[in-house]
Amino acid sequence: MFPSRRPLAEVTRELVAAATGKIPADTVIKNGKVVNVFTGEILPWDIAIKDGRIASVGEVSRSIGPATEIIDASGYYLCPGFMDGHVHVESSMVTVTQFARAVLPGGTTAIFMDPHEIANVLGLEGVKLMVDEGRDLPLKVFATMPSCVPAAPGFEDAGAAFGPAEVASAMGWPGICGLGEMMNFPGVLAGDPGVHGELEATLKAGKPVTGHFALPGDFQGLAAYTAAGISSCHESTCREDALNRLRLGMYAMMREGSAWHDIKATIKSLTETRIDSRRAVLVSDDTHPETLLSAGHLNHVVRRAIEEGLDPVRAIQAVTINTAECFGVARDLGAIAPGRFADILFLKDLAGVEVDKVMVDGRVVAAGGRMLIDLPAVTYPDRVRHSVHLKEPLTAAHFRLAAPAGRSQVQVRVMEIIEANVITRHVITTMPVVDGQLQATTGGDLAKVAVVERHGGNGSIGLGFVRGFGFQGGAVASTVAHDSHNLLIVGMNDADMALAGNTLAQCGGGMVAARDGKVLALLPLPIAGLMSDRPVEEVAGQVAAVQRAWQELGCRLVSPFMTMALLSLPVLPELRLTNRGLVDTLQFKFVDLIAD
Repeated sequence: MFPSRRPLAEVTRELVAAATGKIPADTVIKNGKVVNVFTGEILPWDIAIKDGRIASVGEVSRSIGPATEIIDASGYYLCPGFMDGHVHVESSMVTVTQFARAVLPGGTTAIFMDPHEIANVLGLEGVKLMVDEGRDLPLKVFATMPSCVPAAPGFEDAGAAFGPAEVASAMGWPGICGLGEMMNFPGVLAGDPGVHGELEATLKAGKPVTGHFALPGDFQGLAAYTAAGISSCHESTCREDALNRLRLGMYAMMREGSAWHDIKATIKSLTETRIDSRRAVLVSDDTHPETLLSAGHLNHVVRRAIEEGLDPVRAIQAVTINTAECFGVARDLGAIAPGRFADILFLKDLAGVEVDKVMVDGRVVAAGGRMLIDLPAVTYPDRVRHSVHLKEPLTAAHFRLAAPAGRSQVQVRVMEIIEANVITRHVITTMPVVDGQLQATTGGDLAKVAVVERHGGNGSIGLGFVRGFGFQGGAVASTVAHDSHNLLIVGMNDADMALAGNTLAQCGGGMVAARDGKVLALLPLPIAGLMSDRPVEEVAGQVAAVQRAWQELGCRLVSPFMTMALLSLPVLPELRLTNRGLVDTLQFKFVDLIAD
């Protein structure tokens, strides 16, 4: 059913005939309270549906025929299906199909995913695999073409590289709705030919460019960035950042995921002002499977915005019509209005965002938090299940850091994490030298970090230190390491770091915790080292086991995996580590580990 959705141009006669009573509607929803996202009103409208689209609203009795299904919506608020304007499905560690299973019952009916995680591992093949999978689902899956593969050329090594030619080619693919987040904002501002070639290819195709401008408070830089045709940005972390984006005509995407809890600050751009909110968009960005199952997806994000004081109707606009207009699909999606797809949520409570039933294309597909229909099985080819290619097995010697001769202590650069925030601080601290080596220290909460090239390239290894995880021993490793997704290892013991890394190489990637020569917990992610093909509930259980192992090692952070995964992303402030070394991301230059 879902792959055969008909374009509006093919059903105009049927819709008008059903609206005028010449032919019966397939379904009529009666007695509900409709949230009108155009005017902000709540109206006592009935809804007539034909061929999966809304034929008419208001008084629709003439559209009822003997075979018309009547749905009584007494006691329900009816609103458009929620649409996530910026999401990385890979961050949920499950396939697109399993993601759909998790989010549809909570009211998410469309996503605009940026598959740049799998693109950095498998290139164009990975993007196509995810886009093709999305075509057969009730969840409407749009994709932006990844723009930064790798995220920071010259600073890291990924499994693929995209440029203007790849972007121009992808703009003609079905399902590609724009350009993915342009993280290389220094390249935009510097006039880099490759970066601007990607912008040109997208803008010539008449599609939006989504942004990632990660310098808080730089209004003039943001203005220059916007001048390049970039129409949205999800990197606001405070009130003023969101306001600046709105004032410049951008869509300000305000996120609330498993680790990034930005709504509390960014929503003040609306609740503490009287500005128009029609360019505010609520998004999830990155959400782990246990969050999807326990808290929800966009229903949780909307609820958080309401809890922080945003009017419920404005919050719903920010995941419906605002998102649809951002991506140029408002003729089909984002509203309960004639001509649009009948993607409709039945809410028991408006302010509490209590989703009871979910209708997609005029058909109820979920109710009471459960799917009512089966989704097609998906099989990824074997070649994508073997993507961890280390130059050689790891040993403790790979992680040794020799101190300058004759020194008893040195000044070192350290990444200091901030819980539930994407930013790391660039700090300098004094570290003692032990037997000529720099070691992790529990007293100073300093763990060693390694990023190992895993795409079959030069096998280079970057080494550094991080503060804030609270580890008392052992090591953890992950092939989810934004955005090049090399092998990322954090630990207090070199031998355990080697064990953790080799374990993931053997199973095709994932997450692991080890201590004293033993594996404590393992989450296999064989699809590109990023995703599992197991049901989302099973993956959530494995994630929980890994989190318990982290706690056993001394970490008490909320969603520590995502915090760790960003240690290697050299487009976020202030200090990051790649397989090539430490990067000062404010100056965009490599820096030495030893600072004195």
